[in-house]
Amino acid sequence: MSNTNGNTKLRFLPTGSSLHKLSALLTLLLLILAFSFTSPAFLSVNNGLTVLLQTSVIGLLAIGMTLVIITGGIDLSVGSVLALSGVVAGLAIKAGVPVMPAMAFGILAGAFCGFINGLVITKLRITPFVATLGMMMIARGVALQLTGAAPISRLGEAFGQLGNGSFFRIVEMQANGFPKVIFPGIPYPAVLLVVMALIGGFLLQRRQIGRHIFSVGSNEEAARLSGVKVDRTKIWAYTASGALAGLAGMVLMSRLVTVQPNEGVMYELDAIAASVIGGASLMGGVGSISGSMIGAFIIGVLRNGLNMAGTSAFIQQIIIGIVVIGAVYIDQIRNRN
Repeated sequence: MSNTNGNTKLRFLPTGSSLHKLSALLTLLLLILAFSFTSPAFLSVNNGLTVLLQTSVIGLLAIGMTLVIITGGIDLSVGSVLALSGVVAGLAIKAGVPVMPAMAFGILAGAFCGFINGLVITKLRITPFVATLGMMMIARGVALQLTGAAPISRLGEAFGQLGNGSFFRIVEMQANGFPKVIFPGIPYPAVLLVVMALIGGFLLQRRQIGRHIFSVGSNEEAARLSGVKVDRTKIWAYTASGALAGLAGMVLMSRLVTVQPNEGVMYELDAIAASVIGGASLMGGVGSISGSMIGAFIIGVLRNGLNMAGTSAFIQQIIIGIVVIGAVYIDQIRNRN
């Protein structure tokens, strides 16, 4: 706190631990190095683009999750909201709505779920864990009810463009008349992830809403006394998380070229893991979008490398769980110090 000309102002340093972020980056580089020895194909261009594509959904969820965690909250509903957003878009397309507006409806549905989360947490004073757990079940139930638990297919080629298209794809026609892919191109989801990460980082570090998010997570009462609209800030963070979950749903369902109401199960845990590995503190007040992106790629590289090594999905979950526990332990040590 500082007093200037009789006005009370609160000064915050909205940056996470640089050391934690550096250690996460070092971990990512070591993983890449280790997996490059286990499989020669790991460092290929095609596999690199595959990692980008696979990480895009978790990365988008992690951006929203980071905003929420910095406020001192948690959002367990993002996986179910992802599925519900896809269902809304799929049903809109089936009703004759063009693909782009239908996807916009899906993202708005996700934002609405996040907005409800924020209202329940701030106005009803229900803890974020319980409120978002309830939304997780509600959103999943609505998605299954609307579809009868059946996938929505035959949505047209345009629906698959977002998830399967790419920039700078180079295809060469061979003498035999068959095309040969020279460069598969940079996937649209990867570009979308970069754009959203830049926007999220800019809002968090350069705009007033970012300063308010950090202040609420650092000391909610001090933030309120300093004039920060705490409830509005929390609602904004949860709405942004819901909207990004909706966007992630559009990317994932587009990749599948079909809407699966059962998709997104356990994705919220991957998003939380990515944020924590990247330096976000579950106590609130600490975190960064860049750190969360590093965390998302650690999970993506781990999964990809272990898949190429023939490791079972069950063992992968165990390894990622150990990594998350280690990251939280480091965070606790940092908080004690």
